[in-house]
Amino acid sequence: MAARGRSDGTRQEPLLERPESLFDIRLDPRDRAAGAPPPVEPPRRAARSKTPPAKVAPAKASPPEPRRGEPSGRGRRERRRRGPLLFRLIKWGFILGIWGVLAIAGVIAYEASKLPPMQTLMIPKRPPTVIVQAADGKTLASRGDMGGVAVPIRELPPYLPKAFVAIEDQRFYSHFGLDPEGLARALVTNLTSRRLRQGGSTLTQQLAKNLFLTQERTASRKIQELVLALWLEHKFSKDELLDLYLNRVYFGAGAYGVEAAAQRYFGKSARQVTLAEAAMLAGLVNSPSRLAPTRNLRGAQARAALVIAAMRQQGMITQDMASAALARPGQLSRAGMPDSSGYVADWVMDQLDTYVGELPGDVVVRTTIEPNLQQAAERALEDTLAKSGAKYGVGQGAVVSLDTDGAVKALVGGRSYADSQYNRAVTARRQPGSAFKPFIYLTALEHGLTPDTVREDGPIQLKGWRPENASHDYRGPVTLTTALSLSLNTVSVRLVLEMGPKAVVATAHRLGVASPLDPNPSIALGTSEVSVLELTSAYVPFANGGIGVVPHVIDSVKTMDGKPLYQRAGDGPGRVVAPEYVAMMNRMMTETLSTGTARRADLPGWQAAGKTGTSQDYRDAWFVGYTSRYVTAVWLGNDDSSPTKKASGANLPVEIWSRYMKTAHQGVPVADLPGGLRTAGFGGIGYSPPGGLFAPPEGGPDDRPPAVVGQMPAPPQQQEEPMTLDRWFVQTFLGGGQRR
Repeated sequence: MAARGRSDGTRQEPLLERPESLFDIRLDPRDRAAGAPPPVEPPRRAARSKTPPAKVAPAKASPPEPRRGEPSGRGRRERRRRGPLLFRLIKWGFILGIWGVLAIAGVIAYEASKLPPMQTLMIPKRPPTVIVQAADGKTLASRGDMGGVAVPIRELPPYLPKAFVAIEDQRFYSHFGLDPEGLARALVTNLTSRRLRQGGSTLTQQLAKNLFLTQERTASRKIQELVLALWLEHKFSKDELLDLYLNRVYFGAGAYGVEAAAQRYFGKSARQVTLAEAAMLAGLVNSPSRLAPTRNLRGAQARAALVIAAMRQQGMITQDMASAALARPGQLSRAGMPDSSGYVADWVMDQLDTYVGELPGDVVVRTTIEPNLQQAAERALEDTLAKSGAKYGVGQGAVVSLDTDGAVKALVGGRSYADSQYNRAVTARRQPGSAFKPFIYLTALEHGLTPDTVREDGPIQLKGWRPENASHDYRGPVTLTTALSLSLNTVSVRLVLEMGPKAVVATAHRLGVASPLDPNPSIALGTSEVSVLELTSAYVPFANGGIGVVPHVIDSVKTMDGKPLYQRAGDGPGRVVAPEYVAMMNRMMTETLSTGTARRADLPGWQAAGKTGTSQDYRDAWFVGYTSRYVTAVWLGNDDSSPTKKASGANLPVEIWSRYMKTAHQGVPVADLPGGLRTAGFGGIGYSPPGGLFAPPEGGPDDRPPAVVGQMPAPPQQQEEPMTLDRWFVQTFLGGGQRR
């Protein structure tokens, strides 16, 4: 380095005498990252030069070749980028997982808070079982929320509880109330099938639902079910849980608990079921309504085969046991098939609360039903409809039979209880048609008319209403006896107008009709609806001498240990018809069976009376007939009130009545109807002596009677009191006894 001076004496900075390249300390393009352009060198200020230096375009550097075995520059950048991304995903996944767990815990805690405190939570007592018995002590049915007595698991055959574990919860003895594997499998199955096919619930969860929760399918209820399942597992042993489950689960056909199901389907105790029957019971709980053997025996047997296969696969039974069970599948016993006694049991349950209030526990209800009569009524109805129902367009029917005290001896509420539990004998209201006419004629007698009073059978018109007889012809003047036996509508209308509709309604209500009745002229044709039961009970006073009754089926109620809760006393409304009018009515209604519309009624050796009834367009067909022992009513029709094919009270109902009453009177001592009607004559039903009050018309009962028939005899001479009609009947028919 040399110092140089200027001629003017000023100092000049020294210059380094080195090559120009030594002063360039910028990076060579070869030292830069691949693909990165070199920086542009800023222009140097030239000393004392006012001309700007020319711009030099930088040379384009080619990317350097990567060394063998080392990643390129882009790969290094991608690797650096992936590292932080993976870390962030893990971090946020962990955070979200924590929040998810906290959210689930919060939801569970919230739903659990809706439950009562666990320390106060108790297993609810098993609802009472009601055993419904016939009059002879034979069990007719079991009813109540629980259909059978609880049976301890130790008393059951060992393969019975195993069958439930095999098909419902294979890991029952190993899980803690929840089965994660089962839940996962159910979730996969439901997702792949895109519909709910599996639930994944354990037996403990099912028990929790049955004990404490409703059957609704919501997320809230499911969470509560899980909480309760954990509590149950902590509170009880596995065998105790299984015991509770078997005695609470629903098996279809109204059967709750394994004992009720065994009785309902196989007619035996759960202690005695075979392996095939146990497998069928275990298979029902999956879909009890659809698989109930009473409705779908083949489906129940197919499901039982799956249960047996599962038991064999899990080593619960041997191959020989499985083969034997498959060879002889469970069969529905005749005793287990629902029959007409189901209508009786349902009616008993409807009334039981009125009789005894809240049940203290299991009870036995003794009814008035006679099993042989119940079966006879059921067979008579079913066989007749099977033979002639289609011909007459009749789909349903009902039969009620009472004794003269009002006790129900047989009650059939429909053609098949298994197909329809609607009780047409008690609940249904139908038009009685002409079966209502005895109340009209009784009202007329109580207003001073007699069986031989004459009224005109001819056209009648009332404000545009023109009632006609079924035959569309008229007989002219006829006695009331003839008019009632032939069911002449015009005479009934005239009597209603003469006595007043309100008087007729009062008579019907007094005798036992409970339904509201419209007090208008059309009541003469039985247009107000009544039940079969109440119409039957309203005829009872004709059979027992005029005493009103309250129809009843419950005789006593006792606890299982015999403590009486209710015992029926002989209460009732007392006398509702004077004996003399009972005698008149019986005389008139015996003509219905001998010469009138019920001539096909057949009950040899017995005095019988009654009345047929057919509503408009043949929608209802009735016959109510009675002896001194039983009063029985038969109704036929269709549930939708559609017209039948001319089914009338004179055909099918009379046929059913005759068949049943023959069975009911077998071995029963013969007794006459009140009124002393038996003398001599036809079919066990005789006339009074010639010249008496009930003398038949001249020329026979089928001819047109004369204008004046049967004059009442003159009163005896030297009587202290005038001989009234009332006193005459008392002395003639009751042997001079006093009127009660």
